[in-house]
Amino acid sequence: MIKLTKDTTIGWIGTGVMGAAMVDRLQEADYNCVVYNRTREKAEAALRRGATWADTPQAVAEQSDVVFTIVGFPQDVRDVYLGEDGVLAGAKEGSIWVDMTTTEPSLAQEIYQAGKQKKASAIDAPVSGGDVGAKSGKLSIMVGGDQAAVDTVMPLFEVMGKNIVYQGEAGSGQHTKMCNQITIAGTMIGVCECLLYAHRAGLDLPTMLQSISGGAAACWTLDNLAPRVVNRNFDPGFYVEHFIKDMGIALSEANRMGLALPGLALVKQLYEAVKAQGHGKLGTQALVLGLETLNNVPR
Repeated sequence: MIKLTKDTTIGWIGTGVMGAAMVDRLQEADYNCVVYNRTREKAEAALRRGATWADTPQAVAEQSDVVFTIVGFPQDVRDVYLGEDGVLAGAKEGSIWVDMTTTEPSLAQEIYQAGKQKKASAIDAPVSGGDVGAKSGKLSIMVGGDQAAVDTVMPLFEVMGKNIVYQGEAGSGQHTKMCNQITIAGTMIGVCECLLYAHRAGLDLPTMLQSISGGAAACWTLDNLAPRVVNRNFDPGFYVEHFIKDMGIALSEANRMGLALPGLALVKQLYEAVKAQGHGKLGTQALVLGLETLNNVPR
């Protein structure tokens, strides 16, 4: 297994809303980065800061000691790692792969096993904290995989996050992220319904939020996303369509385990309606738009 130094080359695949900010943190910490993204324009900021461009995930792996990925959907993860020109095809012996996408626990385990065949270590390390946490380096990182590999890349995690918790074997990070998303789903509908209620009751929304954010209702969503709703700012810190994907994974896993999660199922249905209204590329706070339509509330 590699030893991490400032001369270690870091591969980064996926420079979307989250990934661009996260690789920026690594570059600010003076790590040499090789980047790939399906749309090169989204990697331009990293390239201007000195990153090297690679044409494929395979080319990233060929040049890198540690490869990070944060892409969109499980099929994207599969293609990036196991596709014809994927990470597996270019992996160095002793390298470490870290997938920070929220994806299926079973896929994380499959990639882990593929890594073992190449004498590489695969870690699943999904994150929470949105664009705010990515930019500030305060993400929560949920980690699964071999402890030795996790210990090796811990200094890199510490550049990107503040709450980094090792959960156990491969797939454990993804299972923990499902717990996170289940909690967020319930919190999000509560925050959006609260704002809708306050609006109909004629309250001043910022004043109302000032009161409840200091009590038992206090939470990250109330602090960070409720003000965006008040300001009608639906720019994505995390896309509606990606949250639907996450909830679908959680419900599938729950079904496999024989669990009924009716609250999560309801929130997913509401988000599906928001997407059907054309808002799939908006931030998750856009749930309020679906609730406004349901209640015929003009804004």
